[in-house]
Amino acid sequence: MKYEMLYLIDTSMAEEARDALISKFEDVVKNLGGTVVSTDKWGVKKTAYPINYKSEAFYVLMTFEAGAEAVKELDRLCGITDGILRRMITKAAN
Repeated sequence: MKYEMLYLIDTSMAEEARDALISKFEDVVKNLGGTVVSTDKWGVKKTAYPINYKSEAFYVLMTFEAGAEAVKELDRLCGITDGILRRMITKAAN
């Protein structure tokens, strides 16, 4: 299945740490037998409403093909990773 994961990273995080986090999520997909189609870094954008008292976040959209176990693991990891403000994983339209 093809999925998209949009996640918001805290803007106070250093650029190197942010890049390491992005590659960590890509590695999770690859290690669980999936393939990363693309990773779009949208950059810093204003959020619709304050999240943890912050009104801006660094947006990243990752498109990947993987099984359900990769989706569950990504969702779990995002939930326990510092610096991730929000995440949303959806099935991509073909």
